[in-house]
Amino acid sequence: MGKGGGEAVGTAGDGDGKEVNLAAWLVSVNNLKIQPFELPPLGPHDVRVRMKAVGICGSDVHYLKTLRCAHFVVKEPMVIGHECAGVIEEVGSEVKSLVAGDRVALEPGISCWRCKHCKGGRYNLCPDMKFFATPPYHGSLANQVVHPADLCFKLPDNVSLEEGAMCEPLSVGIHACRRAEVGPEKTVLIMGAGPIGLVTMLAARAFGAPRIVIVDVDEYRLSVAKSLGADEVVKVSTSAQDLDEEVVRVQEAMGADIDVSFDCAGFSKTMSTALNATRAGGKVCLVGMGHNEMTVPLTSAAAREVDIVGIFRYKDTWPLCLEFLKSGKIDVKPLITHRYGFSQKEVEEAFEVSARGGDAIKVMFNL
Repeated sequence: MGKGGGEAVGTAGDGDGKEVNLAAWLVSVNNLKIQPFELPPLGPHDVRVRMKAVGICGSDVHYLKTLRCAHFVVKEPMVIGHECAGVIEEVGSEVKSLVAGDRVALEPGISCWRCKHCKGGRYNLCPDMKFFATPPYHGSLANQVVHPADLCFKLPDNVSLEEGAMCEPLSVGIHACRRAEVGPEKTVLIMGAGPIGLVTMLAARAFGAPRIVIVDVDEYRLSVAKSLGADEVVKVSTSAQDLDEEVVRVQEAMGADIDVSFDCAGFSKTMSTALNATRAGGKVCLVGMGHNEMTVPLTSAAAREVDIVGIFRYKDTWPLCLEFLKSGKIDVKPLITHRYGFSQKEVEEAFEVSARGGDAIKVMFNL
């Protein structure tokens, strides 16, 4: 959530000249409205952040189109958005690490820190996670939000606010690479050249993967992947009948055993391709959530001892994201293809562009 919901501080003024905090509310299917959003009192360990850059994620589009994403269902109006960065406006009485004026990237999930997952270090699995724009918690496409200071990470001087907002999707790729144990001796196959496939590719390269092949049905996205450093790209069809032939083409494109595969789409065909293409003893990481259920060749994969791991969001990734961005080891700027301001018309248009796909990779709001 941040920690807010309803009306008071931002860009519009009320009759007393006081700022009114405005946010993009998901009101119903395909219906976003910029309306007042009340912020909670600032807690001693909280900060108030003026949003400057907010990206649109695929989950935001799912909520807009269907009011649901996986098992999360929007049952009442909700502020959208969770990929964000901004500038500190106010700090709580106990906050020592940040001051007003600091530029920060926000990690969007507030875990309980009491459950066994949190205590064991896997706080991303916390059952009581309060996550920006995941019902019933509000998001961050607003003039301002209140958020815990320990989830706000100061940006290096050479990292922009837009790049700071990109830490959220990049974190998915970094967490996936950690889970799959990508390194300098691991060749990598990536199914899907959408935003998450592309950040996973960038992360895999930063982790030292010597050769990366990326697969998609879309020629434009493959060309973007190639420009960002993919060693080879393979265009495939959506037909399951082509699977066996495409597995051979993917393996030939790699020119060596495929050690690790990432399914960043999450469909039966993409997961089947990954399982069949990966070498015996290799690893497949399911990142995308295209379908809740799949039909895949598990028996043959098990017989070859292909390990399957899943990921859910990320944990402790922002410091490494910022280090990769600061050092230039990862450049996310080319992924930002469209930019919009924060008006009713621009919010509607931005979501339409993002939902349409085509040449849109990451759509970013500049507030």
